[in-house]
Amino acid sequence: MLDANRSGTATASPRAAATLLSPYARLSLLLALLAGAAVCVLLFEPQRLLTHGLPPQLGGAAAAVVFAAAYGLCTVAFVPRPLLNLAAGALFGSQLGLATSLAGTVLGAGVAFGLGRMLGQDALRPLLRGRWLKAADGQLSRHGFRSMLAVRLFPGVPFWAANYCASVSRMGWLPFLLATGLGSIPNTAAYAVAGARASAPTSPAFLVAMACIAVPALAGTVVAWRKRHQLRGR
Repeated sequence: MLDANRSGTATASPRAAATLLSPYARLSLLLALLAGAAVCVLLFEPQRLLTHGLPPQLGGAAAAVVFAAAYGLCTVAFVPRPLLNLAAGALFGSQLGLATSLAGTVLGAGVAFGLGRMLGQDALRPLLRGRWLKAADGQLSRHGFRSMLAVRLFPGVPFWAANYCASVSRMGWLPFLLATGLGSIPNTAAYAVAGARASAPTSPAFLVAMACIAVPALAGTVVAWRKRHQLRGR
């Protein structure tokens, strides 16, 4: 509803403004933004970077900056990081590919964390009523750095899910970003090397990179399987 003030100018009523800024209105906006981002990914298909590469007019530092920015936005839109890490290694080589991927990782995590914190936290925190949800929230809130570092080091939790779960907790920005950057190095480096050496799949560097990818994934699967059976036994 619009109310007319004394000068004859129509203004939004306080009730309408409160509804617009309500927690569930902001959560709806977040879901709409994420859905729109996912649709854009489906339309533009960023995975074509693996086969077509970057536009020829981009080169050097400009290409790395553009790729890092695109990497961050793609992670917000649920594009799997392993695919982007492979593309970074194939396009820029092992070292620059790793640096570019880490920059995009921290950027994407920061954007997702900020969106979740501003648009979703107020609506979602009252829903943390289950025992497991409260325990996870308490762990992230009280021990944010080490909890997020463990999540980043061991695969199993999707990148986007960890970002938005952390944003709902009381974790601070700095511990979240530091843990994301440090914890993402081993896995990102392995994928970047694999992408850079994909043309030589029998080379020692490629085989070591694949082992560094497979071993943590297997370890994460075993830990998740054991935890699941422990929880069932309680």
